[in-house]
Amino acid sequence: MTHDDQVRYSVEGGIATVSIDRPERKNALSVEAMNGLTEAWSRAEADKSVRVIILTSADCGVFCAGLDLKQAAEIRARDGVDILTLMRDPMQNGMRNVSKPIIAAMTGSLMAGGMMLAIKCDLRVGLRGTRAGITEVKMGRGSPWAVPLLWMLPQPLLMEMVLTGETMPIERLAAYGFVNYLEDNPQAVRERAGELARKIVEAAPLSVKAAKASVLAAMDLGYAQGLVEAGRLHVETYASLDAIEGPKAFAEKRKPVWQGR
Repeated sequence: MTHDDQVRYSVEGGIATVSIDRPERKNALSVEAMNGLTEAWSRAEADKSVRVIILTSADCGVFCAGLDLKQAAEIRARDGVDILTLMRDPMQNGMRNVSKPIIAAMTGSLMAGGMMLAIKCDLRVGLRGTRAGITEVKMGRGSPWAVPLLWMLPQPLLMEMVLTGETMPIERLAAYGFVNYLEDNPQAVRERAGELARKIVEAAPLSVKAAKASVLAAMDLGYAQGLVEAGRLHVETYASLDAIEGPKAFAEKRKPVWQGR
């Protein structure tokens, strides 16, 4: 199967929707799916019409089951190599380089690589009654990508997840703020994600770009240096025509017309 068979990509109204389409395999991450995701991030970043991205998957009760372990075993037996060596970006680090916000519309349970994808999104909408976990220790694999969770969840909870490999109710993670919203069915999850995306599309593009970059920079640099870097990232925003248009539109009681410059 090709990338396009396993990862769907569409754009409408400034929103790029990226969907893992492998319901028969619980949306597990095959080589093709992972490379398809890598291609989707680059495609969305290069498209000036795209202002925000929604990551979702085909409905099957599971948002993403993680690595396709069956394919991993087949590749090891056939070629003698680990499946990750065939993926262009096995940890999906490219997601963090996307300047546009990424919203996870998690329409089912998520574990392992599914958690990895969720961590690297900026906003998350989940489905009540589902479960989430970092299950690598049960499979002899690893989760180096889980380290950013130290900035998102209490350390004891993270330790429980990475050491036991057990899944937990999504409600428990939502209680700590990891999930922005919980909805009752997959359609409502997508609708909430769409609502968030439309609000971002309506906002000043340079302000959105600088806001996301500033938060990520602070995670990297810490409080003091993060403030300095945030100031630098906002220089373009304050000097833009949009910075003039916003107050002007407010004074004139109309909707602003953003130019992105």
